[in-house]
Amino acid sequence: MIKFDELEMANEAGAPRMVPIVAEVQQDIDDADLQANTRMELAILPLRNVVLFTGMTMPISIGREKSMRLINDAMRNHNPIGVVCQIDSKADNPGQNDLYQQGTVASIIKLLELPDGSTNVILHGRSSFLLNEITQEEPYLRGTVTLTDVEFPRKGDKEFAVVVASIKEITNKMLANMGDNGQDMAFAIRNIDNPFFLINYLANNIPFEASQKQQLLEERNVRQRAFMLYTMLRQEEQFVELRADIQSRTREDLSQQQREHFLQQQIRTIQEELGTTDEDLNELEARAAKKKWSEAIQEQFDKELKKLERLNPQSPDYSVQYSYLDTFLSLPWEHYSKDYFNLVKVEEKLNKDHYGLEKVKDRILEHLSVLKLRGDLKAPIICLYGPPGVGKTSLGRSVAEALHRKYARISLGGLHDEAEIRGHRRTYIGAMPGRIIQAMAKTETGNPVIVLDEIDKVGQDYKGDPSSALLEVLDPEQNNKFHDNYLDVDYDLSKVLFIATANTLTTISQPLLDRMELIEINGYITEEKVEIAKRHLLPKQLVENGFKKNEIKMGDDVLTHIVENYTRESGVRELEKKIGKVLRKIARLKAREEAYPKRITVDMLNEYLGVPDYTRDKYEGNDFIGVVTGLAWTAAGGEILYVESSLARGKGEKLTLTGNLGDVMKESAVIALQYLKSHCDLLGLDSEEMEKYNVHVHVPEGAIPKDGPSAGVTMVTSLASSFTGRKVRDHLAMTGEITLRGKVLPVGGIKEKILAAKRAGITDIILCQENKKDIDQIKDIYLEGLTFHYVNTIQDVLNLALIPLAP
Repeated sequence: MIKFDELEMANEAGAPRMVPIVAEVQQDIDDADLQANTRMELAILPLRNVVLFTGMTMPISIGREKSMRLINDAMRNHNPIGVVCQIDSKADNPGQNDLYQQGTVASIIKLLELPDGSTNVILHGRSSFLLNEITQEEPYLRGTVTLTDVEFPRKGDKEFAVVVASIKEITNKMLANMGDNGQDMAFAIRNIDNPFFLINYLANNIPFEASQKQQLLEERNVRQRAFMLYTMLRQEEQFVELRADIQSRTREDLSQQQREHFLQQQIRTIQEELGTTDEDLNELEARAAKKKWSEAIQEQFDKELKKLERLNPQSPDYSVQYSYLDTFLSLPWEHYSKDYFNLVKVEEKLNKDHYGLEKVKDRILEHLSVLKLRGDLKAPIICLYGPPGVGKTSLGRSVAEALHRKYARISLGGLHDEAEIRGHRRTYIGAMPGRIIQAMAKTETGNPVIVLDEIDKVGQDYKGDPSSALLEVLDPEQNNKFHDNYLDVDYDLSKVLFIATANTLTTISQPLLDRMELIEINGYITEEKVEIAKRHLLPKQLVENGFKKNEIKMGDDVLTHIVENYTRESGVRELEKKIGKVLRKIARLKAREEAYPKRITVDMLNEYLGVPDYTRDKYEGNDFIGVVTGLAWTAAGGEILYVESSLARGKGEKLTLTGNLGDVMKESAVIALQYLKSHCDLLGLDSEEMEKYNVHVHVPEGAIPKDGPSAGVTMVTSLASSFTGRKVRDHLAMTGEITLRGKVLPVGGIKEKILAAKRAGITDIILCQENKKDIDQIKDIYLEGLTFHYVNTIQDVLNLALIPLAP
């Protein structure tokens, strides 16, 4: 009798789904009753092309009505059935002559009703039998059978063991050629130790012909059954090898051209099945055909296009490669817009859009003039620097419109990743070209005007130094072969007119400064602001607030009042906001259909803008000894400041400095005091008397930090006034650095300081002799009403500034 312990162990070892599973079966006949030579009557289930072996569990599809009735009765009564394979699989109502005589006693494990309406039954083979005769044909077949047993080889049969090992080896070899499909069966074979169960398992699962399986079932000698199985497996192996050999020789007969044609057809078929076509490739090729580029660029494009052809459209790499080619074709390779060479019209356009900025306009016109004469010229790299709101950024758009070129703006403020300039390598996820290449693709021409805004605010961290990457962009000798990491091809930027903007030069690296033409744009005086407001700001705000052109009028006196009392800046941004605020107040009246003024007067400004935010810097007179007017530079323009000093009886060793002064300004005060002590005889002072006083120097508006060397002459004059008791000349201001030797050194920000002095009503200004060259470059309109006194030493300053004592 056959035992099933080995089968149960194989399943407990975790075998995959193809390993037969032994279930607990309800039955009225014990395994002990299934002895060889036992006769019994069983319901007979005919099967088409299926042979069930002892110990195997397998699903059977039930199609015949007789078979279905047989299964139902057997399950209801918990009876085993006899399973026999048909000789002729086409017979619909088989009799005894249509069935093989050797069959298998089976127990019904489970009946399955499938969603498609079909019925499957899971059978487990228990013992083999010999069919004697059919005793009943309706409602289903029944017959008498004689149970048979198998003959096992003697213990220690080495030949049998070798055959079983060979069966395992050849089966594993065949399964290895099947790839993933054979892994489940290979796993099951490795976990089967019982030779008889292994033979039945392979006979049941290897796809032999039904007649071959029946021969194995009828062979009761297990040793002989193993030899028969081995022979069948060898034949199957030879067939597999022959088929592989034929396929190999067939492939070798194909020529290279046939292979390529065949593969292309396969690719097209796969793409059609996936719902894709060659539309993308055809579109890219059509766009490339319109490009006028060099042979090297064409080769690069063809190379990248072939990569795209080999990729599956559903793979992520396909979209990455397509995006690259789309960017490649979006660039204006050797395509340039035509420059406008009417210099008179260009100058008119620049003057119309921007008031002032003469140096910038002259440089643009010079470049255009040379370009007109020569026909080809590398574009200059211009850097406009100055305080906020003076029109640096907007000038770039005006230049582009005047030259009839495309315009792009790149904001560099806060930029700290080098890849933003040079692009990311395509090996990174989400790679994209740098901002320069993106701007070129956006403008669609090779000679646009690109504004690099806030170049002084470029950062630097572990991701690289964008300023170093900009060296290649802004170097006329290098940017004709600019290399973007994403594009991976040299690109010509030499025809691009770059205009950089900055508020200060101190944060820009020196190598980058060397590559740019620096043009300073200073703040505007009141008269210029009024003119800009009339030409540009007021018309713009009228449109933005829903008024018609010239519907609301503001006179020069109104605009001047706004500039001097509601703004404090070098540019005109705040001025534009104040004009907009006034117009919004009037728009509210108009929207309510109430009466509104058509002309704004100064008296109305308090109602619309409130109390003035600032009081104009005004000269406060020379009524006090020790008070001197100085000139200072700020980011918002120039300002006047007052330096006050006083003396108090003491040991004379203490110098007190107040007013939120920086280190440089404190040093200027120390130098001024030391100079006066060492040169007291020039002022008629007694050095011993000076030692009896403590000195206090104060600069008003202590909440505002102040620093810089230009207050040196102001401090020495204030201290000299206090020690000598002499007042300072009326309406006089000064600026300049001092040394211990008594020299006066030049300082910067002269134009801004002059504008501040003029606003405050100053008439006389003391400057270093070397600053005269700065005055010569300033327009006469800024110098009207001012008298300049140039000095070389501190003694010259004191002689000019201090009023002699009355006799």
